[in-house]
Amino acid sequence: MKKQRFFSLIVFIFFILLTTTNQRISSSPDTLSDIKEQPVLSQSEKELAEMKEVFEGYEQWLSEQMVESGTVGAAVAIVYKDQIGLIRCYGTRKAGSEDAIDEHTIFRLASVSKPITGVLAGILVQEQVLNFDERVSETLPWFRLANKSYSNELTLRNLLSHTTGLVPHAYDDLVEGHVPYATILERMKTAGLSSAPGKIYGYQNVMFSLVDTILAVKTSKNYSQLIKEKLFEPLGMNDASTDFQSFRDNPNKAYPHRGGNGVYRTLPLNDRYYSTVPAAGVNASITDMARFLVALLDNNNPLLQEETSQRIFEPQIVSHLSSGYFRYWDKVKTKEYALGWRMVDYKERQIAYHGGYVNGYKAEIAISRHDNIGIVYLSNSPNIVASQSIPVFLNSYFDFKDNQPVMASTTGFDEEEQKVQGS
Repeated sequence: MKKQRFFSLIVFIFFILLTTTNQRISSSPDTLSDIKEQPVLSQSEKELAEMKEVFEGYEQWLSEQMVESGTVGAAVAIVYKDQIGLIRCYGTRKAGSEDAIDEHTIFRLASVSKPITGVLAGILVQEQVLNFDERVSETLPWFRLANKSYSNELTLRNLLSHTTGLVPHAYDDLVEGHVPYATILERMKTAGLSSAPGKIYGYQNVMFSLVDTILAVKTSKNYSQLIKEKLFEPLGMNDASTDFQSFRDNPNKAYPHRGGNGVYRTLPLNDRYYSTVPAAGVNASITDMARFLVALLDNNNPLLQEETSQRIFEPQIVSHLSSGYFRYWDKVKTKEYALGWRMVDYKERQIAYHGGYVNGYKAEIAISRHDNIGIVYLSNSPNIVASQSIPVFLNSYFDFKDNQPVMASTTGFDEEEQKVQGS
């Protein structure tokens, strides 16, 4: 009887121990089932995490500059490895207000519209709607320059690369004077010429925007309709627009400002350069622009084939710029213009870049396709921070990459923009 009780006691103790052990196992975070449930980082996410130090350092610098400069409002986005790595918004939409800049606040892009137009043109070439080497006279036989033979030689490529042969900024004064665009085109036959098309660089807004007229004739749709259909909607650029009324009526817009030394006054909204939309009339939020960068850097995006991207970013002409144009960059080597993009050789990389200025707004954009990195900066109070925003980040990023144990294989602007409205 004693042996039976002893045996029953042993069985009971064993049962208690077994039950306790099972409970511990089921509640442990280290079980195989729980380990499987923990998220596994993709390669892109791991690479993004490795950039944390660069992003945080840049964000700290930018935050300090916002305070020091008294910037009214700004937003920045950085895209890395086909994904948005950073979006930050600073300040307010209007001086003295409490309406904060957010991820959907719209800014005027000014001449950062040109890179977007270059991409749109590339998509339409891809779809065989356009051809970069088609003659303007084939679609617009009535259009004339001062030299008839030059008129016949002029191509779409010339328009998008500022190689029309016209003197720089031809009739921008008429655009600012609200002269109808059709009237300005009629008067282009009196504009000064420096060379035949394709020979020299001469920055333009009026001639660049002739692409709108070409599209209207060839497709029965204007630029605004096509960019919405081909870019804005597919990329989810839901805040973007191309006209003054849309900008004016949007309650979440950044107002323009002028000033310096931390003191800025709000300017009235103005509709300059909306008559030359492809050159300087796009409005967008930082979210829109981040999505635009993702599309450009994603080699698997069906919207823009690799061959098309290569065409867009292929340098067309050397662009001689003033010494102060890149004064906040380290030594810049070659300076060229592609199709809607400036191309510069910087720190042994080819950087696609553009800046834009229109009264009260400043925009900056840059990408290194080989490094799969891009940045865009938007502000409603132009100052030195805008001009430094791109080179400061690129310097930090390239220093980081070049000092890694295994160096990444690599290949590779903006006071002139600010001199002329909508540049």
